Amino acid sequence: MESRSRPYYGADPYRSREGLSTRSVASSDEIQLRIDPVHGDLDDEITGLRKQIKQLKGVAQEIESEAKYQNDFITQLQMTLIKAQAGVKNNIRNLNKSIIQQGSSHILHVVLFALLCFALVILWSKFSRR
Repeated sequence: MESRSRPYYGADPYRSREGLSTRSVASSDEIQLRIDPVHGDLDDEITGLRKQIKQLKGVAQEIESEAKYQNDFITQLQMTLIKAQAGVKNNIRNLNKSIIQQGSSHILHVVLFALLCFALVILWSKFSRR
């Protein structure tokens, strides 16, 4: 004898022990529910459905609160990134200014060193002839 994971209820394979059965419909987003009052207690079925609806409502509220929390977190993260970007731009601007200022003084130092070397070469050449 073969054991089945779901009990057999006659011709309707989707019938539950409580007297509920489902029927497939042409549209996939619709579910028809038929309650057989002979095989089940309607009050128990309604109570069970209410409990499931309350659970689903709780889950939906948790999802909503989590979505709000993550949205606030993303907003704060965006603000932090905007501030960091502004700080980096200011630092780059200051760095460019200091490079330009020090670069011109470096050029002045190189020119003065070249003139000094030129003067030393001229003096050395004059003293070496004598």
